[in-house]
Amino acid sequence: MFIVGLTGGLATGKSTVLSIFRENGVAVIDADEVARKVLDPGTKAWKELKEYFGDEVLNPDGRVNRAKLGEIIFDDIEKRRKLNAITHPRIQSAMIKMAVSYFFSGHKYIVMEVPLLFETGKMLTFMHKIITVVCEDHQQLKRLCKRNDYSIVVAKKRIDCQMPLEQKMANSHFVVDNSGEIASTKHQTECIIRTLRKSKFTWYFRSILLITFLSIIFGITHVFGIISNPK
Repeated sequence: MFIVGLTGGLATGKSTVLSIFRENGVAVIDADEVARKVLDPGTKAWKELKEYFGDEVLNPDGRVNRAKLGEIIFDDIEKRRKLNAITHPRIQSAMIKMAVSYFFSGHKYIVMEVPLLFETGKMLTFMHKIITVVCEDHQQLKRLCKRNDYSIVVAKKRIDCQMPLEQKMANSHFVVDNSGEIASTKHQTECIIRTLRKSKFTWYFRSILLITFLSIIFGITHVFGIISNPK
């Protein structure tokens, strides 16, 4: 099995592309969904978050108010680092566990959506291929304003904090342009799916894993043989 990283910019349509992979029977891991579960009320991360940031970042039901939290950390580097220290290791651990589970379920590959894949760089070594989802600049700005109820000034500031899409595209194996109709996005994504299905990397990886496993088993058997039948 190999891992395909899916990334892009704010409001470029990563979730849309991920849903197309899911509809085509591809195993997917959504970093945003994992992040929400990591911060479910009562979890260790939630307790640490509450202790550091206080109740002001919580909704009445105890769940994290992500919009409020985002406002607090956006202009405060120390608080942003603290949030990352609380959440990132747990998110990465949960995603790796899911990937291992998919591997043993027999999936040829999985698509892992990581919004800040290039910015953090921590998951890059796990990615065999990378897909970047893009759209026109004015569309991204308009979509983000509508989705998060941001002013144009705030939305532009948030977008400018991320790596430019051009740079992400230059470091990707595939690019999905989500500027047009959904049918176009679906066609581009399904072309990538067909290409990934033809990859022989997974069989190479499985062969190496099998050889390693058999070597370990042989080594253990050999050791026990010596112990049971000493000369």
